[in-house]
Amino acid sequence: MLKSGRSYEDIYNYRNSRYFAQTVRTVRKEGKNKGLVIFAGACQSYYEALISAGANFASSPARILIDFVDPLVVAEKIATTSANKFITIQDIEDELRDGERGINGVGAMGKKKVLLM
Repeated sequence: MLKSGRSYEDIYNYRNSRYFAQTVRTVRKEGKNKGLVIFAGACQSYYEALISAGANFASSPARILIDFVDPLVVAEKIATTSANKFITIQDIEDELRDGERGINGVGAMGKKKVLLM
């Protein structure tokens, strides 16, 4: 958030959140990536705008500085969870430094698929 910003609800008070949100909307509008899981944002992002734009997970609902490893933890959990299981932040929060204060979202289906030969 910009130091000169006064309102948490104004996307122009955030340095990069409007670009993150615009990118998420563009990707979702394309429609080719229906199974795509999107993690958007960075430290002190406008969380609500990112989720409403279509991101599955975003940072940072509490407008805090997040640990740089936390997005990787979320991505790893989604990648290694069976494709028939839905992952929520509650499944991951114990592995995150700041839990739901740093990262939150609507959830996503796991992406791991087992091929039988």
